[in-house]
Amino acid sequence: MLSLAFVGLTVAIIYTEIARLFRGYRSLRPAELTALINRENALVVDLSATNDFEKGHIAGSKSVQMSQFDPDSKLLAPAKALPVVVVCRMGQSSADAAKRLKKAGFTQVFWLDGGIAAWQQADLPLVKGRA
Repeated sequence: MLSLAFVGLTVAIIYTEIARLFRGYRSLRPAELTALINRENALVVDLSATNDFEKGHIAGSKSVQMSQFDPDSKLLAPAKALPVVVVCRMGQSSADAAKRLKKAGFTQVFWLDGGIAAWQQADLPLVKGRA
């Protein structure tokens, strides 16, 4: 019984790692996002609610509501060849948005693992107000 459980867990781990490699977008930690913004002028799209965005967001990020998120919008369409990073408060909905961007033909898609909460935990600054 324990051997079957071990084999099952091993298969599950291998499957998730292979799926992560082939999903087409990468997760970033806050320090990696900072480097990407500085080196490659990445477009950061914040999917937070408007009031959360105004309470604090990453400098230079653009606010887009998840309900209005469209890869073919005027904001996103010109950035198909640029690095695009999607961010949300906790990191869950931004992964879904990254998947949609990749399906729409964006070549460099990233999402901030842990969202704004991870950014704050890394003691990185947030900008208050509208972008």
